Amino acid sequence: MMTNTQKLLTKISQKTIEIKTNYPELQKYLDETRITLPQGDTESSEIDNEELSNYLNSLDTMVEKYKSNT
Repeated sequence: MMTNTQKLLTKISQKTIEIKTNYPELQKYLDETRITLPQGDTESSEIDNEELSNYLNSLDTMVEKYKSNT
């Protein structure tokens, strides 16, 4: 069973692939919106699901705004 974090990371990956495939002109903005994921195995490096969710929402919003302007 996938954890909530795994589900969010999967959705982020899928959205990123969608952007690269269907909206390559938005690809330049991915670096600007990308969050920095913690590295290492310490407790302080846990991935915050709220931050992941916010990042996914920002990707969704970027695509929706682009679609509405084209």
